[in-house]
Amino acid sequence: MNHKLSIVIPVYNSEQSLPPLLKQLAEVLPTLAPAYEVILVNDGSRDNSWTLITQLTPQYPFVRGINMMRNYGQHNAILCGVRQAQGDIIVTMDDDLQHPPEEIHKLLGKLDEGYDVVYGTPHKEGHGFLRDLASQATKLALQSAMGAETARKVSAFRAFRTIIRQSFATYHAPFLSIDVLLTWGTSRFASVMVREDERTIGVSNYTFRKLVTHALNMATGFSILPLQIASWIGIGLAIFSVLLLIYVVGRYVVEGTPVPGFPFLASIIGLFSGAQLLGLGIIGEYLGRMHLRLQDRPTYVIREEVKGEAVEQPQPMEKVS
Repeated sequence: MNHKLSIVIPVYNSEQSLPPLLKQLAEVLPTLAPAYEVILVNDGSRDNSWTLITQLTPQYPFVRGINMMRNYGQHNAILCGVRQAQGDIIVTMDDDLQHPPEEIHKLLGKLDEGYDVVYGTPHKEGHGFLRDLASQATKLALQSAMGAETARKVSAFRAFRTIIRQSFATYHAPFLSIDVLLTWGTSRFASVMVREDERTIGVSNYTFRKLVTHALNMATGFSILPLQIASWIGIGLAIFSVLLLIYVVGRYVVEGTPVPGFPFLASIIGLFSGAQLLGLGIIGEYLGRMHLRLQDRPTYVIREEVKGEAVEQPQPMEKVS
C-alpha cells in the first residue's frame, strides 16, 4: 500500500496502556504503509501520561506528542490531531487497547474501494445496559445530525482521507463532533466489522451521564430536530385543544350543562404549560449555544509539543493541506 498514514490517538489518563499500545503499533504500521506517524494528543490527563509521552518519543521516533492546556474533550483532542496530521490517510483510535492495531488494515482495505470515511464497527457492544442505551441514544442523535444511515455504525475507530478536513478548516467552536464534521466534506461513508478487545487496564471515561450529554450536544449543536419535535408537539396539542373544545361545546349543547371538574381543568392547564416550557427550554438551549459561539471560545489550545522523526520508507511524508 502507498498510503501515508497518520494515527491520531486522544490520550486521557492512559499511562498504563500507552507502552503496550505503541509497541503494537510499531509492529503493525510498517506492514501497512511506507510512511507513518502516530500523534498522541494529551487531553489534560491527571496522571503522568504526558511525562510518559515525552519519554517514549525518543524510543519511537514516529511518535508526535501534543499537550493541551486543559481537558477539552475527546472530539476536540481528535480535531487537534487531525489538523496536525501530515499523512494522506488519518486513522483515529482509542488509547485503551480496545481497538487492535491489527484491524487497521480492514479500514484501509474498505477505504480503497472508493469510500472517503470508514468506521470500524465492533461485532457486539458489551458495556452494560445503561451504557449501551446511552450509546444508542448518541447514535440516534448523530443520525439526525449527519443525515446518514451509517451513523448507527459510528465508532471512535475510523479511517478517512485527510483532504476532507478542508471542509471544516474554519470551524472554531467549543462543541463539536468529528463524525458530523466529516459529513460536511463527503457523503461516501462505509463501515466494516472489526474485533474489539475487552478493556483490561483502567475504566472507561465515557459514563452514562457523559454519553447522554454528548447526545444532547449533537442534537442541539448540529441538528434542528429538537425544534422540529417541539413544533410537532405544539401542533399535536393544538389539535387536541380543538377536539377538546368541540367536546365541551357539544356536551353543553346536547346536555345543557358544562363539563364539571376542577381536576380535569387543572390537568389540561398543566399539560399545555408543560408543552410551552418544553418549547421554551429547547429554544433557550439553541440561544445559549449561539451565545457561546459569539464568545469565540477556542476549540482547543496547545501547551507544548514533542516530536520524533517520521518514518520514511522510502519517501518523506509531505504536508497535506
